[in-house]
Amino acid sequence: MKNIVVFASGSGTNFQSIIDACENQTLNARITGLISNKKDIGAIERAELHEIPFNVLSSTHYHTEEDYCRVLLKQLEEWEADLIVLAGYLRKIPECIIESYRNRILNIHPSLLPKYGGKGYYGLKVHQAVVDAGEAESGCTVHIVNEEFDKGPILDQTKVKVYEDDTAQTLAKRILKQEHILYPKVISNYLKKLS
Repeated sequence: MKNIVVFASGSGTNFQSIIDACENQTLNARITGLISNKKDIGAIERAELHEIPFNVLSSTHYHTEEDYCRVLLKQLEEWEADLIVLAGYLRKIPECIIESYRNRILNIHPSLLPKYGGKGYYGLKVHQAVVDAGEAESGCTVHIVNEEFDKGPILDQTKVKVYEDDTAQTLAKRILKQEHILYPKVISNYLKKLS
């Protein structure tokens, strides 16, 4: 069984979908830890509830990127991470982690990449941009993480129709439902390839 370490910065609903998939065994893996850059977030409450170890690590607490990287790598090694899964993690992954875990870091993004991806496109900002542009469809994308924001190879996408009366909030809600279905499925398929 493979070990997943999740990185999250918020309420952790995608984290929860991965927990659920592990618990009901549609995802043959175990979550060995949660890394967050923030305290007092929903993702940590979820980790505590499911007895998943967590660590709050933020680059702002370290003098140099090297120090931060060293601590992060040590934690990932302790948790024996086979795969890193970003679930609403709002920080750029340091290059040292990308190098050490090349092709073993996945992210889910709330648009049909390459559209509405990159620096500054996260959360409701993505959905607002989609609504403002009058797009007919949007959706979510799971991709491999590389050195550039939202530019890694795409593994899978789910399309969602955009209605004329959609707001960023209504669109976000419908896309999030699809994220919760897509992400565990893609993680499961990806882990089979890693074996």
